[in-house]
Amino acid sequence: MAHAASGSVCVAGVNGRKEYRVRELAEPISHYTDAVEASGLLFVSGCVAVDTGGRLVEGDVVVQTRQVFANIGAILEAAGAGFADVVKVTVYLLDIDDRPRINAVRQEVFGAARPASTLVEVTRLAVAGARVEIDAVAHIGER
Repeated sequence: MAHAASGSVCVAGVNGRKEYRVRELAEPISHYTDAVEASGLLFVSGCVAVDTGGRLVEGDVVVQTRQVFANIGAILEAAGAGFADVVKVTVYLLDIDDRPRINAVRQEVFGAARPASTLVEVTRLAVAGARVEIDAVAHIGER
C-alpha cells in the first residue's frame, strides 16, 4: 500500500492501475473507490454533497454543488492533481433548469480551464435529498 497525499491511500490494483481512497471523505456507499488512475488518466467516481460522516449537506443546488466540488478537489489533490487537470465532467441534475445556477460555481472552480462536459437530468440519485452528482476524468500523465 503506497501513500499518496496526506490522509489518502493509494493501492496498486490490477493491470498496473492505482486505486485512491481519501480518508477525509465519507466511505463509499457501495463497492467502489474514490478514484482510479490508469494510463495517465484519473477517473473520479461520482460525488454527491456529503460531509466526512456521509451526511448530506443541507442547502440548495448551489450549496450542494460547492460541496461536490470540494469532495472532487480532495480526490484530485490525493492524486497530485488539480482542477486544471480535469478534461471531462459529467453532471447529473434532478432539475435541468438548475444548470444556470451551478454554472457560476463551475466557473469559480475551473477558472480559465474548460473541461469537456455532459449534463444529464435524472429522476433521482443514490443519496436521498441529493440534487447534483458529478464525476470527472483528469489527465495526470504517466508516473
